[in-house]
Amino acid sequence: MTTVDQLLRDGARRLGSLGGSPRLDAELLLAHVLGQGREDLYRSLFATVPASAEARYAQLLARRETRCPVAQLTGHREFWSLKLEVTHATLVPRPETELLVERVLKRISPDAAWCVADLGTGTGAIALAVARERPACRITATDLSKPALAVARRNARALNIRNVNFKQGNWFEALPMPGPRKGRFHLLVSNPPYIAAGEWQLTDPELGFEPRVALDGGTDGLDAYRTITAQAPGYLHPGGWLLFEHGFRQGDEVRALLKCAGFGNIRTITDLAGRPRVSEGQIGGTVP
Repeated sequence: MTTVDQLLRDGARRLGSLGGSPRLDAELLLAHVLGQGREDLYRSLFATVPASAEARYAQLLARRETRCPVAQLTGHREFWSLKLEVTHATLVPRPETELLVERVLKRISPDAAWCVADLGTGTGAIALAVARERPACRITATDLSKPALAVARRNARALNIRNVNFKQGNWFEALPMPGPRKGRFHLLVSNPPYIAAGEWQLTDPELGFEPRVALDGGTDGLDAYRTITAQAPGYLHPGGWLLFEHGFRQGDEVRALLKCAGFGNIRTITDLAGRPRVSEGQIGGTVP
């Protein structure tokens, strides 16, 4: 019989060539197999592991060695302290996207009853994080992918978050037509596809396991940004905000698109690594 400690050491060794965090990956995979939390592993380092669990762990290590994301192997990922289901139909929520959530929350006062739309919601990570932190807000979360929306709805039910409404459609197609008194939002947020055609060979191999439609930004990576910035003013209240996550080389271009669409108060915020990651702009007027 093999102990927890031995399996963790073996897993970290096998995954070491992948870079990143092999020990953490091994811990997450073994904890998943044993139905425990990572902290539980360290309370039973010298406990023996059943042969069936050891075999399942070995299978997951083999799949991880192909660069399959850990979140797809375990079926979940933590984001903003929310445990989210992840499948092959969704992107894996990433830590840098929490910066986008931080910026959204900065724009919405804790008691504001704003209407917010999350365009291209995927797992629902952004929409659910904002909905949990701003319960008076009404969030509309859209996605072109029906399977992705099914995952997002399951995440909302599992977390008992009820102030999010999910709609299927491409960007603004899923939203009500703008009008003087309905169909307008106080804030729009999106983490759209932004990988350019010539950048695929430079990307993390793990992205090959995630849906290409959620990653492919067209020739220069900015197709979705052009569509969203051009239409956003018609869907926003005067004084409303549009916030994007983007690639770290795209800050200048995204700010230019916001300016061209009539936004002011434009700025780009850097992530923890000091790279331009989130850009935002405000349409003219006073927020109602």
